[in-house]
Amino acid sequence: MAKPIIITVDDELQVRNAIERDLRRHYRGDYRIVKAASGAEALDAVRQFKQRNDPVALLLVDQRMPEMSGTEFLQQAIIFYPEARKVLLTAYADTEAAIASINRIGLDYYLMKPWDPPDQHLYPVLDGLLDDWWQTVPVPFDGIRVAGTLWSPACHDVKDFLARNRVPYQWLDIETDAAARQLVESAAPGPVRLPVVFLADGSVLIEPDLRTLAARAGLQTQATQPFYDFVIVGAGPAGLGAAVYGASEGLRTLLLDKHATGGQAGTSSLIENYLGFPKGLSGAELAQRATVQARRLGAEILTAQEAVAVRVEDPYRYVRLADGTEIGCRAVLIATGVTVKRLAAPGVERLTGAGIYYGAALTEAANYRQQHVFVVGGANSAGQGALFFSRYASQVSMVVRAASLATSMSQYLVNQIAATPNIEVLTHTDVIETLGAARLEALTLRHSQTGQVQTLPAAALFLFIGAAPHSSLVAGVVERNSAGFILTGQDWLLDGKRPPGWRLKRDPFLLETSVPGIFAAGDVRQGAVRRVASAVGEGAIAVSLVHQYLKAV
Repeated sequence: MAKPIIITVDDELQVRNAIERDLRRHYRGDYRIVKAASGAEALDAVRQFKQRNDPVALLLVDQRMPEMSGTEFLQQAIIFYPEARKVLLTAYADTEAAIASINRIGLDYYLMKPWDPPDQHLYPVLDGLLDDWWQTVPVPFDGIRVAGTLWSPACHDVKDFLARNRVPYQWLDIETDAAARQLVESAAPGPVRLPVVFLADGSVLIEPDLRTLAARAGLQTQATQPFYDFVIVGAGPAGLGAAVYGASEGLRTLLLDKHATGGQAGTSSLIENYLGFPKGLSGAELAQRATVQARRLGAEILTAQEAVAVRVEDPYRYVRLADGTEIGCRAVLIATGVTVKRLAAPGVERLTGAGIYYGAALTEAANYRQQHVFVVGGANSAGQGALFFSRYASQVSMVVRAASLATSMSQYLVNQIAATPNIEVLTHTDVIETLGAARLEALTLRHSQTGQVQTLPAAALFLFIGAAPHSSLVAGVVERNSAGFILTGQDWLLDGKRPPGWRLKRDPFLLETSVPGIFAAGDVRQGAVRRVASAVGEGAIAVSLVHQYLKAV
């Protein structure tokens, strides 16, 4: 923790210098001494300290000052630092005001001027107050703080982005924390715009876009070179696997992702069937380990960069980013995975981010302690999410269209869900409407066999309802099926013949698309086995195929 601050305020220059001199003589080794000539000047300093989350231990303030008295200053300052110890400097005529302040603002002490000698009249009092402050003050969070409201989609996006990129942050809810609201209002005069992000250096971001936030949080958002041997688009398990093997085998490798490393798997609360981890591991832990490994081996990783197009200019391939820049390479791997499909029911779009979330949304789970939440979906990701939410929620209801979970879920998850008392499974059931003004309040469900309709209170709804491929960046460049999944290897041959435009004398490699040098791996590929281990394996195989491709060009 940085040195705690002692603030002294007095409008008389001689007195101000004297108190600063005495404070520095006794406390400069352990505290930072800051002086101000008025209450307004001191309040500006307090606001700046709060924006940086610097600790303020003591406010030593003269009572009789023009424009703003010491008591009036303390009333406003303790909104930002309620734990700071409060001391008034008073003349004999001000003692009644000081005594009244004990009840009015919780004044800790008042000192008569002059305080000479300080060894008898000043230091013993302040030493006691500071010792007490150390015993009770919470250690300030030394990092990024995000201020906003729980039901704001924009606030959820920022929290989710930071969490998925393993960037520590502190959440400040302005609806329940008066100091946080005051901090937001002082940081951004005028209508409140959320979220407000306070960085460790004291700077403030208001409604930041994710790329700006990533850069200011210390994540890499720009490539260091214009050209690479191997560019991987998508940082899920397939992309991370390819980055590890590509970098370790000497390819100049660049990995980029729109959001964070880990992809959909990175949001899984617990992966129990991944080889070598008998107790399981979270998707975030797997992503973090793989990210560190890839970087250590030499891969470059860009965050908050969306690839929007791929073009071919033989013998090179180019990836165009959303900011208009292009990155050239010798070979490309598309490992962009899939996204959860949107639920087409009234109210869903309006309440997304305000009680309705796509995927696990692990950052929000703790906000629903002892409440009733719903999970829609019957595959492994839905089961993992339900088990995770059951640690916090009083009840988790799984809404499943099928007759049972066994239709599409691994048996080990089916068994765990059956053994969890606060999870119920509603089969043959659909969500047909979501209700609520500013946030989700209830769901309307319909039983597909009986036609029965019921409306139930709901604190949150987490959706896992199938997936659509992220393949638009290669639309018109490589062959895809009618659903948008990329065709690779033998899948795109027509009656066993190579299609027009394939000019090589060989057949395509296993994970190669209809354009030589462009490969696909993971869930974005037609026929992929949707398991984390399979995706990692495909990423590794893709690197071997890239080597074979590069030998021939």
